[in-house]
Amino acid sequence: MEKKTLTVEGMTCNHCKMAVTKALEEIGVDQVEVKLNEGTVHVEYRDASITENSLTEAIEEQGYDVKNVQ
Repeated sequence: MEKKTLTVEGMTCNHCKMAVTKALEEIGVDQVEVKLNEGTVHVEYRDASITENSLTEAIEEQGYDVKNVQ
């Protein structure tokens, strides 16, 4: 299981949280935890085709800025 934490700017409300969660689940992420107060998104996934780029693209397509992936 891969785990990543993304630092994301622009998420301010539950709608933001739901949009990011849905976008990541659609690309195959198994678990998504959005922490609005920290500006972070924690993900866990098994799918080897998921990359840092695909995670970033899924979030940025929703209108948010990914600043860092760890």
